[in-house]
Amino acid sequence: MGAEPGCELCQRFVRSVSRHHLVPRQEGGRHGPTVALCQPCHSTVHLLLDNRELARKYSTVETLRLAPELQKYLEWVRRSRIEHISNRRRR
Repeated sequence: MGAEPGCELCQRFVRSVSRHHLVPRQEGGRHGPTVALCQPCHSTVHLLLDNRELARKYSTVETLRLAPELQKYLEWVRRSRIEHISNRRRR
C-alpha cells in the first residue's frame, strides 16, 4: 500500500503528479532538478509566471512557494479537493 503522491508546491495529497523543471528546459534546465506538482499547480505556475521568471527568481520549490503571484492561488487550492483545473497557459 503506497501513499498517495504529494504535490511539492501546495503540499496536498493527490491522485497524480507531473514533473516540473525548476529551471525550464528552454532556459537551460533540461537536466536540472525537478519537483512533483499536481496538475492545478503545474498549470497555474505556467499561467502566472514566464520561463525567464521561473529560471531567475523561482529555481527552488521553496522560492516558488513564496512567489507573490501564487499566494492567492495557494490559499485557495490548499482548501480545495480539486484534481484538475482548466486554465490556459499564456501564448
